[in-house]
Amino acid sequence: MTTPESNDFARDVKKGLSSNPKYLQSKYFYDSEGDKLFQKIMGLSEYYLTDCEFEIIHQHREKLLEAFTGKGQNFLLVELGAGDGLKTKLMLRYFLNHKAHFAYLPNDISPNVLNILKHEMSRDLPGLELRAYPGDYFHALDTMNQKEKGRKVILFLGSTIGNFNFEQAVAFLKELNNRMQKDDQLLIGFDLKKDPHIILRAYNDPSGITARFNLNLLKRINKELDGTFTLENFYHYPIYNPLTGETRSFLISRMAQNVRIGYLDETFDFKMGEPISMEISQKYDNAMIRELAEESGFALEANFYDSRKYFVDSLWIKRE
Repeated sequence: MTTPESNDFARDVKKGLSSNPKYLQSKYFYDSEGDKLFQKIMGLSEYYLTDCEFEIIHQHREKLLEAFTGKGQNFLLVELGAGDGLKTKLMLRYFLNHKAHFAYLPNDISPNVLNILKHEMSRDLPGLELRAYPGDYFHALDTMNQKEKGRKVILFLGSTIGNFNFEQAVAFLKELNNRMQKDDQLLIGFDLKKDPHIILRAYNDPSGITARFNLNLLKRINKELDGTFTLENFYHYPIYNPLTGETRSFLISRMAQNVRIGYLDETFDFKMGEPISMEISQKYDNAMIRELAEESGFALEANFYDSRKYFVDSLWIKRE
């Protein structure tokens, strides 16, 4: 029998809404509706991150292939949180055209996204060797380590590392390092510190898609956990601290209200103006990136920037 304790989503919602201050985990943004909304976000002119990483992959694809193959070595290209794979497809097509010997192993927490990805990749890149691994990052890597043989190049793109504060990022990357072998590489995306107005527009677009993306998590709770959230009773509110480089997104309660979640058999009280912390997006500078690599057991090999230096894909190698 399924119980709240055995349902990760239910357990994490209960823990977050019982905390003070309240929070929800951003990894649960991605149901089928959340996937569609995030695709729209990535297409927004305000959301510069996607364009920056497209530019990096396009401009530096030859250097990336050289770095990944070393002395002509075969490799497993592992993508954590692959999403729709649109940016990665640029890289994959170039690698295939240049006869690189590799297999593509995408991972995502959303089976829906992986199914779409597999279908589109088989249609657009018929020569690609692809094996998908659903689930959370570490579970997928553990499974890969049991089933796959060869040197890994792990892609962790799109500034996903920014969802952790610095201490959490170190802990996460140490766990990742523990699942890698000597000479395995990691290409990791960082959104760089810049004009605060540019950053805030990326998280508060005028068309309101980012707000809908955040509010969709409440909708998901209603649908999957028998919740009674009224979406109109909350509004999206992002902030950016230029000293720390931390962007935070909140949903703010417009009024004093009670929300019942039937699956948990619990009611949660909200004060007027009370926030639910939804997402952290840490911005980095070069010194922070180098420190993060060193503290988590990697050596920094190269940095690949877009032309405006808004973003960097940083290539690390596992130290002995």
